[in-house]
Amino acid sequence: MTAELMVYALIAAALVFWLRSILGTRSDDDPYTPVARLELNEEGKIITIGAPEVEGMADQLSAIEKLLEENKGNMAIENPQARDILFEIARVDKSFDVEGFLQATQDVFVYVVESFAEGDRETLADLLSPQVYETFDKAITEREEKGEAMQAEIQSIKKSSIVEARLEESRAFITVRFLAEEIMHVKDKDENIIQGHPDKVIQMRDVWTFFRDLKSRDPRWVVVETREDETEDNETIPNTH
Repeated sequence: MTAELMVYALIAAALVFWLRSILGTRSDDDPYTPVARLELNEEGKIITIGAPEVEGMADQLSAIEKLLEENKGNMAIENPQARDILFEIARVDKSFDVEGFLQATQDVFVYVVESFAEGDRETLADLLSPQVYETFDKAITEREEKGEAMQAEIQSIKKSSIVEARLEESRAFITVRFLAEEIMHVKDKDENIIQGHPDKVIQMRDVWTFFRDLKSRDPRWVVVETREDETEDNETIPNTH
């Protein structure tokens, strides 16, 4: 391995480690407990009913409320029904921060799309569930067998929105819709462009579901589903829905 490749490998490893930490941390010493019903008092402060208020939790819940009422930058919560589930996730995982979560999922989105284009299986295996990874790996293998090569670069993420959240005991699922701009093209074995354009920016719309067991020592939220948006999809990555 050349010195340049070693540097890139170290950078990639550091980024994956950072993504693991920012997507949430929790120790098994922090036991899972049922979530109390939550409401606001007359002053607008978030309180709990039936259980003591968790220190520092009000800030987490306030951030969820604010993001539901108004976008922050390119981040939003589109579905009001997700509110209570996000509250419960924050109650169980005291490190959960909705803005930090969305920012980190944007980074994961970029990393997964570009790693898929590059055929970087090692990175994909660290960010995807085994079932989703299997689909991505199959698509990469088919591309390699045809002698095709893909290049993809995310230019910007215009918006990432939480559209659904659910909690099955300690198993948390958060679904995010991404609207991004990318440059993507595929060449065949003879270097002919058969898909996309090397200089044309196109829109990419995808809906991904992230999963984490809140009782696990593993801090990662991994991708457990990728699917096209109902309105548009350019099929850059496999549909695992």
